[in-house]
Amino acid sequence: MASSASTSILLIFPCFLLFQAFHSLSMTTARTTATTTTTTTTTPTTKRDKPLVLPLRTQKVASLSLPSPPNKLLFHHNVSLTITLSVGSPPQNVSLVLDTGSELSWLLCDSKTSPSFRPRASSSYSPIPCSSPTCRSQTRDLPIPASCDASRLCHVALSYADASSSEGTLAADLFSLGASPPLRTAFGCMAASYSSAAGDPAAAGMLGMNRGSLSFVSQTNTRRFSYCISDRDSSGVLLLGHAALSFLPLNYTPLVDISLPLPYFDRVAYSVQLEGIRVGTVLLPIPKSVLVPDHTGAGQTMVDSGTQFTFLLGAAYDALKIEFLRQTKGVLTPLDEPSFVFQGAFDACFRVPERRPLPRVPAVVLMFRGAEVEVSGERLLYRVAGEVRGGDGVWCLTFGNSDLVPLSAFVIGHHHQQNVWVEYDLENGRLGFAPVRCDLASQRLGVVL
Repeated sequence: MASSASTSILLIFPCFLLFQAFHSLSMTTARTTATTTTTTTTTPTTKRDKPLVLPLRTQKVASLSLPSPPNKLLFHHNVSLTITLSVGSPPQNVSLVLDTGSELSWLLCDSKTSPSFRPRASSSYSPIPCSSPTCRSQTRDLPIPASCDASRLCHVALSYADASSSEGTLAADLFSLGASPPLRTAFGCMAASYSSAAGDPAAAGMLGMNRGSLSFVSQTNTRRFSYCISDRDSSGVLLLGHAALSFLPLNYTPLVDISLPLPYFDRVAYSVQLEGIRVGTVLLPIPKSVLVPDHTGAGQTMVDSGTQFTFLLGAAYDALKIEFLRQTKGVLTPLDEPSFVFQGAFDACFRVPERRPLPRVPAVVLMFRGAEVEVSGERLLYRVAGEVRGGDGVWCLTFGNSDLVPLSAFVIGHHHQQNVWVEYDLENGRLGFAPVRCDLASQRLGVVL
């Protein structure tokens, strides 16, 4: 969920005006160019001499346990990517959702019902006043401006289109990852949080990793990081820093930057250029004009670990759906229920007999400048929990229609990044991709490092 907390579309899409807030899916009005300077509340850092390796866990959580508030989208998340770090003095261990589509990291503070951070138990904790330069200027990349509360402290509020929201005080404390020295970091200490899901039972908040000035990446001056998202629970890995990994033949595509502020272009997201889409060997007839941002910024392509599935603008989605149905005719049985739309955006659904393996279907290849990402096998279809038709389960294509959200962007979610090494190389302005089994990559990392 991009800027929010927990899990499946894991936190994503902005809901038109009401939810133009906090996520890589947010179609927000970019305010200023993203920077990589550290905040005034953060101790300046240098590049790490040795990369830091952390386990990245895929955590499934229950969903739809709470009713959606009025005027909020029906999205919910049921998968999160979590890492563990320590915060405060003495250190408190917390698990956070990793989200490259969000900026501000946050922790639920003093919760009696969920994992949380206890600020009063930390001698290094300090709330940030609204008069601070951090509050006045470094919140500029947040889609919703910070405000002052009754105590003249910097108040932040986050909201996501999956109906999750959170609000509290901007604060600073010491964050430690692995054996690295603690770094003073600005974050949201949230007193209230609402989630459309039951919540990740292990997570106390979210680690924002986009290019905004208050993201964890910017505050720690991290110039390169990478991860492998596993299709299993615990064999994923997060690498902070750079290592020469000869066993990973990375192909790179440049990051796309637009200097002018545009209403629907998120300038702190990891935006790349989608060149085309293939189904099997067939190149879809998608006009180039559909794949590039228009004069408003709508149509950018974002890579986002906080979104579960992948979303395509309507024209591209329609072309994919038509060709996929054509190539799977006689192999997959369409659901043929026009009113059934999974999570409000996935309407290419099928009936698959229970207790049988999924049939073989053609791969879908996302084509970027200089790189490709292939989506195949079980990553193409998703079992809709609780939906049974006779002796059949309901499975949906894991590409959604952005126009149904509505969302004015292409978003590559973490489900389609499974068993792909993804490198965010800010130093050279590019993203790298390489197919790899995460469990084997983790083993090789242990040998190389």
